Amino acid sequence: MSSGHEPVYPEYETETSQTSKLLRKFKETPFVPIGMAGFAVVVGYGLYKLKHRGNTKMSLHLIHMRVAAQGFVVGAITCGVLYSMFREHVIKPKE
Repeated sequence: MSSGHEPVYPEYETETSQTSKLLRKFKETPFVPIGMAGFAVVVGYGLYKLKHRGNTKMSLHLIHMRVAAQGFVVGAITCGVLYSMFREHVIKPKE
């Protein structure tokens, strides 16, 4: 046995900041942060419109906002899957 301490998973045990992790994730899968940001925008817009909803019932307003947020996230996930399939199968890296 070696006396030195060798990390089992060195890429996970290195000290990195949250910003560098986010930037790395954005480069690997750019549609995940886009989906998260879109979800936050839809929620913020929903909260803003909640104040000015007029005669619309609260439950109907919340259902519309939920569907909009879910639609944006599902759309971003679909675009991400299509992008990764395109990258793997159409633009194959030369081996």
